[in-house]
Amino acid sequence: MTNLTTWKLNTSDLPNLFDKIQRYGLGYDDYFFDKFYNLHETSSNYPPYNYIKLDNVTAKLEIALAGFKKKEVNVYTQDGKLFVEGKKEDKETETTYIHKGLAQRSFTRVWTISEDTEVRSVDFEDGILTVVFGRVVPENHKRKDWF
Repeated sequence: MTNLTTWKLNTSDLPNLFDKIQRYGLGYDDYFFDKFYNLHETSSNYPPYNYIKLDNVTAKLEIALAGFKKKEVNVYTQDGKLFVEGKKEDKETETTYIHKGLAQRSFTRVWTISEDTEVRSVDFEDGILTVVFGRVVPENHKRKDWF
């Protein structure tokens, strides 16, 4: 019991922690740890979003896309990640703004999806992009009532 270490986690400790787990853990592949090192591929906080837990197996991601049309938004999954891209063309207009508070710029947001989670639906309505996720529960883990 003398080899126990208490980790007060902050971002600078994570590489050291993962290195120790990788060194002494059995059965973990490099892909598992690479997902943690490369979680944040998006450096911007735009556009704003809500992540809502609906129940034990379902969650919903709401992304505010005011001013975007459906044809300007691209949503796809690849390599365990959800990509949301918005492409706005810069319109050169003679408009003089007194205040311009609506950010209508092109963007890419990326979220890492766990292996037991799938995208169940994607909807875009009234400037809100809604992505519903569901956890995939294997048959041997599902509840079975015998009596």
